[in-house]
Amino acid sequence: MIRLGTFSRPGDDRRFAGLVTGADEVVDLDTTTAALLADWDAVLPALDARAEERGTPLAELTVHAPVAPGQILQSGANYRTHVIDLAAAHHAERGTRPDAEIRAEVAALMDRRAAEGTPYLFVGLPSAVTGPSDDVTIPAWTQQFDWELELAAVIGREAFHVDRAHALDHVAAYTVANDLTARDQVFRRDMPEIGTDWFRAKNGPGFTPLGPWLVPARDVDPADLHIRLELDGEVMQDETTKDMLFDVAALVAAAAEITPLRPGDLVLTGSPAGNGMARGRLLRDGDVMIGAITGPGVDLGTQRTRVVAP
Repeated sequence: MIRLGTFSRPGDDRRFAGLVTGADEVVDLDTTTAALLADWDAVLPALDARAEERGTPLAELTVHAPVAPGQILQSGANYRTHVIDLAAAHHAERGTRPDAEIRAEVAALMDRRAAEGTPYLFVGLPSAVTGPSDDVTIPAWTQQFDWELELAAVIGREAFHVDRAHALDHVAAYTVANDLTARDQVFRRDMPEIGTDWFRAKNGPGFTPLGPWLVPARDVDPADLHIRLELDGEVMQDETTKDMLFDVAALVAAAAEITPLRPGDLVLTGSPAGNGMARGRLLRDGDVMIGAITGPGVDLGTQRTRVVAP
């Protein structure tokens, strides 16, 4: 398994794509991950050939977000248990109906969605992306700042009007994303007929910690990954991608039905159960999130995100 990232050296503003070796050294590839993804089919064998080279110790470098996406397509309500928990939490705020009744109703709805429905996608801003170890500031305009660790598919071959059977052929790699959310901004209380406001709820600066690594899709089974997030040492999310309603292929095909996906674009695949809203514990100043995605023989790396006050 090879790992790619974007790095810089102390005192040097140049950011470069690097190949992370088994010795935790980084081989400077003297290019960008965007350039690598644009020619992914040709690049991958060359990267394999360099996997044993010596490089700079990883500890001496700054790790940045591994890719600067042109587009971010985000998936909402794509984990069955997550949706059930969120629905119950929102209804509990209003105290209108029994918890068990809400959970049973939403569970049935999710089962119908998986069998008959289509993915729910919306657009994220590239300006929300930050590095895997950067601090994130809580905006002054939210009182319900929440975490959502999830798998991100990275496009390596342009995809437009591709079917589900061929969609994964267009995924070059996978990485880790934390799709942070201002929960109190999701629903427009002043205009309930309009519904949700994902622009405001999802796109503040630093709302999408990304990385650290790009791991080639050939080495990853996206249906068999473990997503785990700890908050100040307490496990909050601990789930597998098997709980997805729509798999990665379905999500990529749905996005590519509407817009051309180009190398470097991201398709975020939704977050599993265990978010703060459902637990009654939202992010606050000084919190530290540790997020990781692993699978059989696969490690997409670990994020460490500290939350700071406005």
